[in-house]
Amino acid sequence: MGLGPRLDLRQSQSLVMTPQLQQAIKLLALSNLEIEAFIADEIEKNPLIETSASEPGDAAGEGDGGDFDGGDFDGEAGPTDAVIGLDGAAHDAPLDVDYSAETFHHDSPTDMPTAGLDGSLGMAGAGAGGGDGIGGDLQETLTEDMSLGDHLMAQAGAALSGGDLLIAGHIVDALDEAGYLTVALADIADRLGAPRQQVERVLGVVQGFDPTGVGARDLAECLALQAKEADRHDPAIAALLGHLDLLARGDLARLRRICGVDDEDLGDMIRELRAYDPKPGLRFAPSTMQAVTPDVYVARTPKGWAIELNNATLPRLIVNRSYYAELACTAHDNASKAWLNESLQSANWLLKALDQRARTIVKVATEIVKQQEAFFLRGVEHLRPLTLKTVADAIGMHESTVSRVTSNKYLSCDRGLYELKYFFTSAIQSADGGEAASASAVKSHIGKLIAEERPDAILSDDSLVDLLRARGFDIARRTVAKYRESLGLGSSVQRRRQKLLSR
Repeated sequence: MGLGPRLDLRQSQSLVMTPQLQQAIKLLALSNLEIEAFIADEIEKNPLIETSASEPGDAAGEGDGGDFDGGDFDGEAGPTDAVIGLDGAAHDAPLDVDYSAETFHHDSPTDMPTAGLDGSLGMAGAGAGGGDGIGGDLQETLTEDMSLGDHLMAQAGAALSGGDLLIAGHIVDALDEAGYLTVALADIADRLGAPRQQVERVLGVVQGFDPTGVGARDLAECLALQAKEADRHDPAIAALLGHLDLLARGDLARLRRICGVDDEDLGDMIRELRAYDPKPGLRFAPSTMQAVTPDVYVARTPKGWAIELNNATLPRLIVNRSYYAELACTAHDNASKAWLNESLQSANWLLKALDQRARTIVKVATEIVKQQEAFFLRGVEHLRPLTLKTVADAIGMHESTVSRVTSNKYLSCDRGLYELKYFFTSAIQSADGGEAASASAVKSHIGKLIAEERPDAILSDDSLVDLLRARGFDIARRTVAKYRESLGLGSSVQRRRQKLLSR
């Protein structure tokens, strides 16, 4: 057999990930707030994309919402995730071909509010973006809170000077957010070249600052500082603070002997300690929190369930074809024409991908409401087992598409705010051979059983297994323990100790 170069023709099939396909897949997994940031970036890069406020007379569109009345949901024509399958230049033609029109409305489904709904089921303007621009960002009007370090240094400046003020600055810098000193005094003294006694004296001054308890080196010292401030630091309290480990274990008999008090006095001392703040510095911690914004609203109407996207967080987009026509008249070289066509193509693809994303989210959310209608009507105890495959098969999508749609997205309903992934739970077999229950429903039953237990009849995990089996849940003891721990509930021994201390 001779060796040498040659040419062969072969036929093969392969999936090509075009940039448009990658963009469509990426948009599916983004939340509304992430989409808003993505759109802002695209507007900066593409001059043909503009935002436009919706007009009251806009016609109703299909991508904003859906109604579910208990029967099969009839979505839009064609497969919902068809945009994920687009594979080349054959689909790159502009979506809107009426270039003679002076204005081009409804390039995006978010420009078209559904009849009777305003984009957030009566909560228009509740979210950020897409509004009338009045008021601006609320956070811009807030002043910055004073930090713990600034608060302490303001007091140190009034009480200390010279070298003592320098030492106080190092001590304040060494405090954690809870107000505890995390560096040994010997290290501070060595770093500054100051006597250990001077550092200890300055620390004593810092420990007298507001909030009381700041500058402590451990919990016992923190509580002792607050007891001294309240004039309650007597020998019995000092003995109790020296044996907090016994209090944590619930060894009250030994604590009574050590403190030399009776049951009533020990109870008063424990209640006194509970009134103190174990982490005084946290009151100066930054309070700015990122609120979770719902992506989908669900509400019950006389006709059934109404499901729609939260359009308040999404800018309304149009393709400025008037500007495109103006630029096309002035573009004479091939590079300018190619850039202009690419910008128009990219703008059309973005609007089409956002359109498909809106339809897909609404369709998935509608199927979730259909599958979990008992939850929306009666609560978490009626949550059914549900998998991604079940929803994917019901709406004719791929399982990975449903997974992307439900990632980092939240649903708002009368019962609260839930992540879409919350409705997908594993199944727990029924003890009597009936319909399986979801793991979340079982957790709810466990939480209620423990909340209703009497102090003199703490339920063990074995007892919980028997009670759950009586309610129709066939569950093992180790599963009960796992669910109990996931709810943040202690063992029967820990709960008995807590109830004993609370009494």
